[in-house]
Amino acid sequence: SPMPELPEVETVVRHLRPCLEGRLITGFTAYWPKVTAPMEPQHFARQVAGRTIKDIRRRGKFIIFQLDRGLVHVHLRMTGRLLLLPACQTDDLPHLSAAFTLSGDDRLVFRDVRKFGRIGYLESPASLEARLGPEPLSKEFTNRVLRKLLAGRRRQIKPLLLDQAFIAGLGNIYVDEVLFMAGIHPLTLASRIDARRATALHGAIRKVLADSIAHNGTTIINFGYGDDEAGGFRERLKVFGREEEPCHVCATPLVKTRVAQRGTYLCPHCQPR
Repeated sequence: SPMPELPEVETVVRHLRPCLEGRLITGFTAYWPKVTAPMEPQHFARQVAGRTIKDIRRRGKFIIFQLDRGLVHVHLRMTGRLLLLPACQTDDLPHLSAAFTLSGDDRLVFRDVRKFGRIGYLESPASLEARLGPEPLSKEFTNRVLRKLLAGRRRQIKPLLLDQAFIAGLGNIYVDEVLFMAGIHPLTLASRIDARRATALHGAIRKVLADSIAHNGTTIINFGYGDDEAGGFRERLKVFGREEEPCHVCATPLVKTRVAQRGTYLCPHCQPR
């Protein structure tokens, strides 16, 4: 089941930001004991109660709530959903993992069917930052930076792009879309990608992510934001999920294979080995 990637998480952040900035967290309840692991839920609740949400941002696939002291990070994983609801509406919701109570008698609830999603607290972002590569839509992520990152890396390009410590935010759907747009086979060694194709890859990463954000992300299984509004990028996917359908560029039937244990879609003509 595909996991929300950078565009989906960005969509959630943009939806929540105006509703949550400046709100006071008055309490926290864990309905699933591992939701704050490795921190105990009671300890997490003590850290966040009485703190004000100053800002909400995205870093890679994490949603970050910047508090007046410390920060909360949320990873939706496969099925996590954040919903802001009046307190009276939340008690009998199915699949509840956790809930923050807020000033104004609202609750920010974390629903998660599969229970893989996690909520954490940090005094500073340093330990999170140490695990994450550059943001692909930031000014810092230039063509030159990408070429330098690729140079000398003897890893296949698909697993490398999936590695959050290499570049933050890309997942299975968007890596397949990006490699198709750049004309690069997913098994290509990073060190073998020449300057021309690295430039194409850089442009494809920025374009695919920006286009998806403009359409509120992709809905494949059950990503939703707000009141179950669905992302609209699914119709625009060029290769992902289109096994045996004709390539939009050359009409060759698309192929599904496995790379790095992940279902991988490509055009054998546009992305030669």
